[in-house]
Amino acid sequence: MPRSLLITRIGELVTNTPDGTVPASAEPTGVAPANTAKPAGTAQPGGTAQPSGPGGSFAAIGDAALVIEDGWIAWTGPAAQAPAADEVVDAAGRAVLPGFADSHAHLVFAGERSAEFAARMAGRKYTAGGIRTTVAATRAASDAELRAGLGRLAGEMLAQGSTTFECKSGYGLTVPDEARAVALAAEITGEVTYLGAHVVPAEFAGDPGGYVDLVCGPMLDACAPHCRWADVFCERGAFGADEARAVLTAGLGRGLLPRIHASQLGPGPGIVLAVEIGAASADHCTFLTDADVDALASSDTVATLLPGAEFSTRQPYPDARRLLDAGATVALATDCNPGTSYTTSMPFCIALAVRDMRMTTEEAVWSATAGGARALRRTDIGYLAPGARADLIILDAPSHAHLAYRPGVPLIHAVYKSGRRVG
Repeated sequence: MPRSLLITRIGELVTNTPDGTVPASAEPTGVAPANTAKPAGTAQPGGTAQPSGPGGSFAAIGDAALVIEDGWIAWTGPAAQAPAADEVVDAAGRAVLPGFADSHAHLVFAGERSAEFAARMAGRKYTAGGIRTTVAATRAASDAELRAGLGRLAGEMLAQGSTTFECKSGYGLTVPDEARAVALAAEITGEVTYLGAHVVPAEFAGDPGGYVDLVCGPMLDACAPHCRWADVFCERGAFGADEARAVLTAGLGRGLLPRIHASQLGPGPGIVLAVEIGAASADHCTFLTDADVDALASSDTVATLLPGAEFSTRQPYPDARRLLDAGATVALATDCNPGTSYTTSMPFCIALAVRDMRMTTEEAVWSATAGGARALRRTDIGYLAPGARADLIILDAPSHAHLAYRPGVPLIHAVYKSGRRVG
């Protein structure tokens, strides 16, 4: 028989579902994380509901409790009405939230670019940096070195409350190096993204069309078995709309769902293309046109905002308020990478979103949990109600608001993944 765990005396339980119930309108389209046998979207033990995904806005209940059975949420409600369980954890008035879902990260790389960052902050010209610097270091690294770096960053994410994360390739840019990157990523997450179309490598500088053919052909063939997603950096100096469409269409032909880097460096065609092709998310969205906002607001494509990148580059922050007020779905993610956002901390990104992007604390937390789940098209995470995966965090604070109210303070008291304490 499965053992049950009761977490009680919760000061604030963030459910992301009205009154702790499962919304009936969402469809169960989740996928199982790596190394888990039970796929999301299937009936759960004890007769609990199928995972249907988070609701469309923040929701929480006070003086609450929840019960976990066999890795899934079996019950939520007032602490005074909690059923008995085999084990009991006293939250002692702390807040409990869904684990963060970090839907945009670049974790398979070697080297670091702190000199580039320092020069940028000092306003000095620096010509030795850029993605190609990381590409050279990554190509030269051993599998063991890349695996160790990936594990270190994944461990940092988990310790800061990210129970689900996406991981991209994009720093190899040859067939064997990209295949190696996605294979390593697949060892620790089920959310692996093929980003062969990150930049055109130096050896193809005179033949960008030839590189797109490689990305859409042999490189895709080598990487697709390890991936769920395909991505492209649709930006000036990288890949245009036609090239991006070709890459994502090729990915769809191999069963890879599309997502896209769009409008980070200036207005461009990426966001409208993302909606047109049915991408799960358009990421960055720093420079928005009215057509971009209208397209996002009228579609299921999530606008994934990455405030760590703006913090690290001193670019303007995305206009989250404009997107939210228009009715677009917004997610927050770290964009962890060695050049422009070397952070693994979703709490830090939440604080930036509240302080510098004019999001409320409720909106920021929803976007870092339920919004990330929607950007990954997952219905088993991002909320806490019967049928959800028991991925959750306990804060050393009475309210979710402390994530922005006390920036930089380590507030993660405990992390549970599939019902098991892992941090």
